[in-house]
Amino acid sequence: MDPVKSSAAWDNARRILAVRLDNLGDVLMTTPALRALRRPGRHITLLASAAGAAIVPFVPEIDAAILTAAPWMPNIPPDPESLLETAAALRAGEFDAAVIFTVYSQSPLPAAFLCWLADIPLRLAHCRENPYHLLSDWIPDPEPHEVLRHEVRRQLDLVAAVGCTTADERLSFRVCPEDAVRAVAKLQAAGIDPEEPWIVVHPGASAPSRRYPPEHFAAVADRLAASPGHQLVFTGEAGDRDLIAAILDRAGRPGASLAGALSLGELGAVIAPAALLIANNTGPVHIAAALGTPVVDLYALTNPQHGPWRVQNRVLYHDVPCRFCYRSICPQGHHDCLRLLDPQRVAEAARELLEQGADRSTPARLIPP
Repeated sequence: MDPVKSSAAWDNARRILAVRLDNLGDVLMTTPALRALRRPGRHITLLASAAGAAIVPFVPEIDAAILTAAPWMPNIPPDPESLLETAAALRAGEFDAAVIFTVYSQSPLPAAFLCWLADIPLRLAHCRENPYHLLSDWIPDPEPHEVLRHEVRRQLDLVAAVGCTTADERLSFRVCPEDAVRAVAKLQAAGIDPEEPWIVVHPGASAPSRRYPPEHFAAVADRLAASPGHQLVFTGEAGDRDLIAAILDRAGRPGASLAGALSLGELGAVIAPAALLIANNTGPVHIAAALGTPVVDLYALTNPQHGPWRVQNRVLYHDVPCRFCYRSICPQGHHDCLRLLDPQRVAEAARELLEQGADRSTPARLIPP
């Protein structure tokens, strides 16, 4: 059978369920595809994890959200009762169509089954095998053997198959004025002059395999502090306070820590006017890309598809034979793709971007868009 039906049925869909069950950064990288799905009179609901749904208030392309804990995703214990409640919520939503967004290492079929149970008539996804009746429309998945695309491009290609496109392929993140006011107050309280430029340094990451060593972050901070002109603002979750304190102590305290002090909206408000973000490959990189803030991305070679999208950037790593392992913990135990990245290279990349100024359209170098 033809995997993709005529887009005519999709043209008439008014209530769309967008399924994206992984993390905040993954939802951000899906926002151009969500924009492509939008049209007058159409309502888009996101089915997401709690982590992914945190971005919803800052994405105007999303009208509502339903939270779920899908047991086929990492570190989610099985809870059949909760899953049945999710199916009931989807049925009550009376959706006309569902688009299931996945990275190529994830199967869409469990989510497709959930949408089928909820009587959603149109169901679209990339799929590696014939889904038969679980998907009404599907794209045979060519990755990674035939093609390797940036995650944003993958999702744009998916919705384009049913006639949904957009001329605006930027990521989406809206800074609220109230968050900007609170962010300025917190910067001032930490000793940062909001009238002078600053660099945001975000040394945390959810996966251990994606963390640049703290002593290397300290060496980068020390080199940047030796060239005055930009204040250093360290950000992170509450659990990153000790990490950041250790970095600051080792570097002779060249900056201020806002670890655990910022809401997600306030973090966006701090990143938006920053001269630069230096970070591991994690959610704030994609927030910066959405806001047009240049990025030095310390990119662990776990996955080649998630670099900064359409923003001035430097993607830095040390090449290793075990590249693209797709693992949260280094399977070799050496972390060489980041451990062997010289802090001097990071500091030089930061200075290059600062000297060039902001160019809002440069794609990441790791994979072309």
